[in-house]
Amino acid sequence: MIRHKKKHCSLIFRSRNASSDSSLKADLEVGNLYFGVPIFTNAELEEATNHFDSSQELGDGGFGIVYYGKLRDGREVAVKRLYEHNYRQVKQFMTEVEILTRLRHKNLVSLYGCTSRHSRELLLVYEYISNGTVADHLHGERAKQDPLLWHTRISIAIETATALAYLHACDIIHRDVKTNNILLDKNFSVKVADFGLSWLFPNDASHVSTAPQGTPGYVDPDYHRCYRLMEKSDVYSFGVVLVELISSMPAVDISRDRHEINLANLATSKIRNREFHELIDPNLGFESDPEINRMIMAVASLALRCLQQDKDMRPFMKTILEELKAISIGTHEPNKSKDVTDDNSAGQSNNPPPSPERDHVGLLKNMKLPTSPVSVTQKWGSSGSSSIHSG
Repeated sequence: MIRHKKKHCSLIFRSRNASSDSSLKADLEVGNLYFGVPIFTNAELEEATNHFDSSQELGDGGFGIVYYGKLRDGREVAVKRLYEHNYRQVKQFMTEVEILTRLRHKNLVSLYGCTSRHSRELLLVYEYISNGTVADHLHGERAKQDPLLWHTRISIAIETATALAYLHACDIIHRDVKTNNILLDKNFSVKVADFGLSWLFPNDASHVSTAPQGTPGYVDPDYHRCYRLMEKSDVYSFGVVLVELISSMPAVDISRDRHEINLANLATSKIRNREFHELIDPNLGFESDPEINRMIMAVASLALRCLQQDKDMRPFMKTILEELKAISIGTHEPNKSKDVTDDNSAGQSNNPPPSPERDHVGLLKNMKLPTSPVSVTQKWGSSGSSSIHSG
């Protein structure tokens, strides 16, 4: 399936290298369409959002505020209002429009249209996803009302991995994978959103050199250190998402001990010391249900492989997706992982028989603590919802 999509996507993006910069010079608005999607007027969207009333706000991201709205034809929408109208914002605006109009996947949010890039405000119009973000369900207001059950969480992991594997097969790096960008519909199906930071990967390139952008706690430390953006950068971020799903903790929380502000560091430390009760959400049934215990331990192991400092030790999204599916149906074989070798068994003959926890602790033997950045110059909250904007 991924191989077929790779071929299909390569055709779609054949001209992408020439389009990203030259498109700023060419007028790609034909009639009332832009990249093939309808162009809305500012007046239409002001009416739809009640003049961008603050009570209509759905979220505040790194590039703009998202408002709930209702179009004249009755469709419910989410309208992203970009903060500034300058060259950089126009480029990000165009990137998101170009990507979303060329991709079709059930786990990616759909774009209904946008304003003209020449308009006084840059506005993007998406389908409205009614059930909030995964972040809100894990450690926000919705979590207090009705916490997500484990089987819903593993489904979220699989569907998010499906969307990211599809993007990577299309040579697209998301660059801002986080639980605030994973939306849920009324059936708790995933819609990955916010492509403002996405990058169309050049042909025949192993990486792209670009100033680090992303969200504190999710940024690949290798990307932050070396400015080398690649698919494995999304993998690191997804590893943080997996830890959030098993712990219900935010990726960054300044109320935690300074060594554990970063969730990736906290998770590595707790699993290394077998302090699972201090990491895994006790409401998931980890201690009472053997099947849930098995799945959570396998997901924790997979998350840690995603969080390896050495990018070459991280699995590809296609591999991650296959493993998550196997974990969910009970066919996963942790000892046969080809991404990280568990060599922690030597000299352990006097120890008790392996437990589910012991199957995965060996992965940490030679693992360095991740150092994803947890501070930026701009102000951001403990949930780490704002983005880094460097260079």
